[in-house]
Amino acid sequence: MNILERIIQHKRIEVAEAKRNISIDELKDKSLFDRTCYSLRESVLDLDRNGIIAEYKRASPSKGSINAHSDVSEIAKAYEESGVSAISVLTDSEFFKGSLDDLIAVREAVQIPVLRKEFIVDPFQITEAKAYGADVILLIAACLSSKEIEEFSTYAKNIGLNVLLEIHNEEELKDNKFDTIDAIGVNNRNLTDFSVSLQHSLDLVSLIPVQYIKVSESGISNPDTIKLLKNEGFQAFLIGENFMKMDDPAKAIQDFVKQI
Repeated sequence: MNILERIIQHKRIEVAEAKRNISIDELKDKSLFDRTCYSLRESVLDLDRNGIIAEYKRASPSKGSINAHSDVSEIAKAYEESGVSAISVLTDSEFFKGSLDDLIAVREAVQIPVLRKEFIVDPFQITEAKAYGADVILLIAACLSSKEIEEFSTYAKNIGLNVLLEIHNEEELKDNKFDTIDAIGVNNRNLTDFSVSLQHSLDLVSLIPVQYIKVSESGISNPDTIKLLKNEGFQAFLIGENFMKMDDPAKAIQDFVKQI
């Protein structure tokens, strides 16, 4: 069993437990559920912002602890002040040491779109994302059927969320071109062995229809890479460990942005 399969197996158990603790109706009663979400498209295309989706990540299965004790609110504010278009928050606890508390903290700290970075396998998690302040959800084509992607993205849009679909190859793109998706992200990291290659993005960018915001994800650690990806047609760039692995993530992103 590879790491993605292990994560999904555990996630199903985790979601079943969460459902026992709180109902859909209770989630919908939370104050954040009724708020109007920020538009990912508007933020990415805003010329005053730089297209970066900066990630708050405490750990990962491949690297272990990255920055376990950082102040989530402080880093989120620094990200926003640096002109990022959105902030991604890992909420998986078992493998990434994140939590919904991190999501709430970021939501309270900033006024730009917040992405719940999670392995979504059930509409319950989409309701949960809205209830805890997310503007955007992630659907990963590698662990969902096309039918599930269509159903999940439709539900997300119906409750006001933006949808980012993550793909790894042409087959996943071809089967999942739904109008209920706002952005398509090409993950440069292979989720089965965690190897990284920017070539994934370069090979797929021209195949993504223009109706979608084009996002390159992972393995971006050099400002020159942003310039290359922009020239190839990408509009947004999800950057995770590059900032979080530093002693001072706030300073790291400020220095990075100056070089774009």
